[in-house]
Amino acid sequence: MIRQFPIAVLLLIVPSLAWAADITGEAKVREGDVVTIGTSRIRLLGIDAPSVDQLCLNTGGERWTCGVAARDELARHAEGKSWTCHVERTDRRGRSVARCEVDGEDIQKWLVRSGWALAYVRTTRDYEADEAAAREAKAGMWQGAFIAPWDWRVRNKKTAILGAVTPPDNAHVILMASASGEVAPSPDCTIKGNVNSAGECIYHTPRSRWYAQIRMRIAKGTRWFCSVEEAEAAGCRETKR
Repeated sequence: MIRQFPIAVLLLIVPSLAWAADITGEAKVREGDVVTIGTSRIRLLGIDAPSVDQLCLNTGGERWTCGVAARDELARHAEGKSWTCHVERTDRRGRSVARCEVDGEDIQKWLVRSGWALAYVRTTRDYEADEAAAREAKAGMWQGAFIAPWDWRVRNKKTAILGAVTPPDNAHVILMASASGEVAPSPDCTIKGNVNSAGECIYHTPRSRWYAQIRMRIAKGTRWFCSVEEAEAAGCRETKR
């Protein structure tokens, strides 16, 4: 006799079934490899894109907000279209890790081949050929100089510099800096975020009363934002004064 179990019981017995359902709809791009569909936060599987506060060098060897560029290019290419994300697991931050298609296109493949993300071979080798093609074409980040996103998060003076541009002598100083530093990474990113004594993230627009008093220091958890929406997506609230 074959026993039939209620679906709730099966999900306890085989947890992976809990993530079998697809997430579909229009997505809002948060970073080059993070989107939201409705209330679901989704991390794109198999790739790693620069964080919005990561800095690179452009073809002229000048500081360039490549993390913002990666986010914006993905938004231009894929927002307003139909997304289907096949969830495989959740990460430690509670995000669904998924392979996503946009109007039938493998969006991870597009990001890597366009040079806005790298193949993350710790999880899959599916996008290695696309990364090689992007490198050869000097696409996206490959046109300049940059640090691999996973290295940038734990960066040090020995971190390898990638890209087509021969880095200047001070490249490591620039590339190891952050959009959280003392100077705004671009004229479009002038909203300051800081953490108060209660551990809350507070954002201040240039019109805010305390804007000039906020000192941007990476060690203090400060960060520049390019829009109010971006600040709120990062969990910050507007200052009350």
